[in-house]
Amino acid sequence: LNSYTSITGKSPMLPQFALGLHAGTYSGGTWGYEDKTSDQYVVELAGKYRALGIPVDLLWLDSTWRLFGEKGGKGATSFEWRDTFKNPKGMFDSIYAMNYKMVGLHLRPRFDNAKKLNLLDQAQAKGFTYPENGKPGEFVNFFDDKATQWWWDNGVMRVAKLGAKFLKTDEGSAFGALANESEKVGPTGKEAERLHNLFPLAYAKAPFLEFEKLNGFRGLNQTREGYSGIQRYPYIFAGDWPSEWQYFAPVVKAGLNVGLSGVGSWAHCMGGFEHQADPELYIRWVQFGMFSPIALVFGMDHPGYKEPWNYGEQALQNFKKYDLLRYRLFPYLYSSMHQQYATGLPMMRALVLNHQDDENVYEIGDQYMFGDNFMVAPVTTKGAVTRSIYLPEGTWFNYYTGEKFAGKSYHHVVAPLDTIPLFVKAGSIIPMQPEMIYAGEKPVDVITLDVFPYADSKYDLYEDDNLSSTYKTGNFSMTKITSFLKDSQLTLNIAKPSGAFKPSNHRYLAKIHWNGRTAPKSVSENGNMLEKLKSVDSLDKAAGWYYDAKVNVIWIKSTGNNDRDLSLKVN
Repeated sequence: LNSYTSITGKSPMLPQFALGLHAGTYSGGTWGYEDKTSDQYVVELAGKYRALGIPVDLLWLDSTWRLFGEKGGKGATSFEWRDTFKNPKGMFDSIYAMNYKMVGLHLRPRFDNAKKLNLLDQAQAKGFTYPENGKPGEFVNFFDDKATQWWWDNGVMRVAKLGAKFLKTDEGSAFGALANESEKVGPTGKEAERLHNLFPLAYAKAPFLEFEKLNGFRGLNQTREGYSGIQRYPYIFAGDWPSEWQYFAPVVKAGLNVGLSGVGSWAHCMGGFEHQADPELYIRWVQFGMFSPIALVFGMDHPGYKEPWNYGEQALQNFKKYDLLRYRLFPYLYSSMHQQYATGLPMMRALVLNHQDDENVYEIGDQYMFGDNFMVAPVTTKGAVTRSIYLPEGTWFNYYTGEKFAGKSYHHVVAPLDTIPLFVKAGSIIPMQPEMIYAGEKPVDVITLDVFPYADSKYDLYEDDNLSSTYKTGNFSMTKITSFLKDSQLTLNIAKPSGAFKPSNHRYLAKIHWNGRTAPKSVSENGNMLEKLKSVDSLDKAAGWYYDAKVNVIWIKSTGNNDRDLSLKVN
């Protein structure tokens, strides 16, 4: 993968906030209900996420924001707002005032004419559409720099100047093939066939790079199709899978396969896209979605639209629980994203990737590693409250309970409806940030280290400015964290960050899973004894340590911060 992506391109890092929730909407009216769309619906949707305390950072309006034109209908883009959108700029402004980071719009690669705009006629007159049967066609000619720039200046900038900050570039596969929404096939012939696979790349590349310049931070583009190299313009989503149990497990496998193909930044519609979702399916799919490289919720079922509050109270609480956990895991996910950029190793990894000599993993398509440490095992069977899993060589711990499991063996585990089975490698060190409902809501003044001690282990915490592209030229830092366990003595070393970037100051809160060992007698930091406190809540206000015997967890709050090397010792 490293060699392959060295040739076809590494997947660049997205802004850190893009690890948060991406929510799509038909603005209140999918196809057949277009009269119900409105900018007010979108503003109220954004507000409801905030009011319910559901973390989210990106929102996009799918196809019904725009008028379907005279020639291409649903399969083309007129760039003209529906009359039901009274104040698009006010809509964008209102959403950004709620601390959303990016609001985007869906489009398709054909130009079209509508009531007031005739961009198709203009583009054809200038020769900026790809020819069809010897005549001016309807597809923007993204292989022509001048045509691409005209599309940007006269089409995309109409919405970008109002507040749009990214696009969903849909249906690039319709170039030289049958479209989803019409009988049109677009350009034909040998040249069109040759360019068919390349068109989605050129289509995604244009807005990715242009918005990167316009926004002043790292690019982001959502697309449905791609080819070798699409990882350079993240991200790609899995397409319009129906909301039915039979399609759930294949989507998990699709994520593993696309990762093995060098595409790490990948998403899918939690709960499925088409049809009303069974609440149980919605719950299980959301659990998987929150442990996917990109977390995305979107559907076309009217009036549910996969909005978390439309599938029952249990579904809502499940959504919020795992979304909040995902936001806490930002430091871990962000470090994994940098690893993906540097090495080509995807965030979501088929077990065979790291265990190529273990024949037991060759056919496993419903479990995966998420970063270096997490083993995720979604429940994809209706009514199931248990499932069988395979743990590769080594020692593993249940993430929730700390229970120890032997590797290179099968296990049958309990998985009640509100629980996705999660395991971590022995020795795992998992960095976490404070709970937030949007990226940057609070300063990251304490980083929690969730430690599952076992022999000797290490973790490299990656940090940069979360936004700019200067990481490509070395403007980042690494914090080396090591754990050494011998009998009932543990040493946790946290080095001062090294590298060109200087992170903000933060202290550390170590959560050490101490299963099966004698209660600690003392804890020191850099040779100085720390005070034993009376409760874990006391650590909110003071440095020290506390041992929770009921759950066998040692909590240690450091006195020093990341401006120095720290050594925490448990005896």
